[in-house]
Amino acid sequence: MSHLAETKLLSLSKYILENWGLRTKENFILKLNEKIEQIARHPSSCPKSLEFKNLYKCVVTKQTTLYYRLLAAQKEIEIITVFDTRQNPSKLKKEVS
Repeated sequence: MSHLAETKLLSLSKYILENWGLRTKENFILKLNEKIEQIARHPSSCPKSLEFKNLYKCVVTKQTTLYYRLLAAQKEIEIITVFDTRQNPSKLKKEVS
Protein backbone atom coordinates (compact mmCIF):
# COMPACT_ATOMS: atom_id res chain seq x y z
CA MET A 1 0.00 0.00 0.00
CA SER A 2 1.37 3.38 -0.94
CA HIS A 3 1.98 6.05 1.67
CA LEU A 4 -0.82 8.10 0.13
CA ALA A 5 -3.28 5.19 0.43
CA GLU A 6 -2.30 4.58 4.06
CA THR A 7 -2.74 8.24 4.95
CA LYS A 8 -6.10 8.49 3.21
CA LEU A 9 -7.35 5.26 4.76
CA LEU A 10 -6.46 6.46 8.27
CA SER A 11 -8.18 9.77 7.62
CA LEU A 12 -11.27 8.09 6.21
CA SER A 13 -11.47 5.64 9.13
CA LYS A 14 -11.26 8.50 11.60
CA TYR A 15 -13.96 10.42 9.71
CA ILE A 16 -16.32 7.42 9.69
CA LEU A 17 -15.74 6.79 13.38
CA GLU A 18 -16.39 10.42 14.34
CA ASN A 19 -19.48 10.83 12.16
CA TRP A 20 -21.13 7.39 12.12
CA GLY A 21 -19.64 5.43 15.00
CA LEU A 22 -17.59 2.32 15.66
CA ARG A 23 -20.00 -0.18 14.11
CA THR A 24 -20.03 1.66 10.76
CA LYS A 25 -16.24 1.95 10.82
CA GLU A 26 -15.88 -1.78 11.52
CA ASN A 27 -18.31 -2.60 8.68
CA PHE A 28 -16.30 -0.41 6.31
CA ILE A 29 -13.02 -2.08 7.30
CA LEU A 30 -14.65 -5.49 6.80
CA LYS A 31 -15.80 -4.55 3.28
CA LEU A 32 -12.38 -3.11 2.47
CA ASN A 33 -10.63 -6.29 3.64
CA GLU A 34 -13.02 -8.43 1.57
CA LYS A 35 -12.19 -6.40 -1.55
CA ILE A 36 -8.46 -6.61 -0.89
CA GLU A 37 -8.73 -10.39 -0.48
CA GLN A 38 -10.72 -10.58 -3.73
CA ILE A 39 -8.01 -8.61 -5.54
CA ALA A 40 -5.29 -10.79 -4.01
CA ARG A 41 -7.01 -13.94 -5.31
CA HIS A 42 -8.07 -12.48 -8.67
CA PRO A 43 -5.96 -9.40 -9.48
CA SER A 44 -7.80 -8.58 -12.71
CA SER A 45 -11.31 -8.99 -11.25
CA CYS A 46 -11.92 -5.26 -11.11
CA PRO A 47 -12.23 -3.13 -14.23
CA LYS A 48 -9.32 -1.17 -15.58
CA SER A 49 -9.61 2.52 -14.91
CA LEU A 50 -10.67 4.57 -17.91
CA GLU A 51 -8.99 7.67 -16.48
CA PHE A 52 -5.62 6.23 -15.46
CA LYS A 53 -3.47 3.95 -17.56
CA ASN A 54 -2.30 0.75 -15.84
CA LEU A 55 -4.61 1.21 -12.84
CA TYR A 56 -7.60 -0.81 -11.75
CA LYS A 57 -10.65 0.64 -10.04
CA CYS A 58 -12.27 -1.27 -7.15
CA VAL A 59 -15.52 0.01 -5.67
CA VAL A 60 -15.50 -0.73 -1.94
CA THR A 61 -18.71 1.15 -1.09
CA LYS A 62 -20.84 3.65 -2.96
CA GLN A 63 -18.71 6.40 -1.41
CA THR A 64 -15.26 4.75 -1.55
CA THR A 65 -13.13 3.46 -4.41
CA LEU A 66 -9.59 2.19 -4.30
CA TYR A 67 -7.18 2.35 -7.21
CA TYR A 68 -4.43 -0.23 -7.58
CA ARG A 69 -1.89 -1.51 -10.05
CA LEU A 70 -0.34 -4.88 -10.73
CA LEU A 71 3.41 -5.13 -10.39
CA ALA A 72 4.12 -8.08 -12.67
CA ALA A 73 7.82 -8.37 -11.88
CA GLN A 74 7.19 -8.74 -8.16
CA LYS A 75 3.80 -10.48 -8.59
CA GLU A 76 2.38 -7.90 -6.21
CA ILE A 77 -0.53 -5.51 -6.03
CA GLU A 78 0.05 -1.92 -4.99
CA ILE A 79 -2.89 0.10 -3.71
CA ILE A 80 -2.27 3.61 -4.98
CA THR A 81 -5.07 5.51 -3.26
CA VAL A 82 -8.39 5.22 -1.49
CA PHE A 83 -10.76 7.85 -2.86
CA ASP A 84 -13.96 9.27 -1.38
CA THR A 85 -16.20 9.54 -4.44
CA ARG A 86 -18.04 12.52 -2.95
CA GLN A 87 -14.93 14.64 -3.55
CA ASN A 88 -14.17 16.58 -6.69
CA PRO A 89 -12.73 14.15 -9.30
CA SER A 90 -9.98 16.64 -10.13
CA LYS A 91 -8.52 15.93 -6.69
CA LEU A 92 -8.10 12.29 -7.68
CA LYS A 93 -6.19 13.29 -10.81
CA LYS A 94 -3.75 15.30 -8.67
CA GLU A 95 -3.26 12.35 -6.30
CA VAL A 96 -2.62 9.75 -8.98
CA SER A 97 -0.54 11.88 -11.35
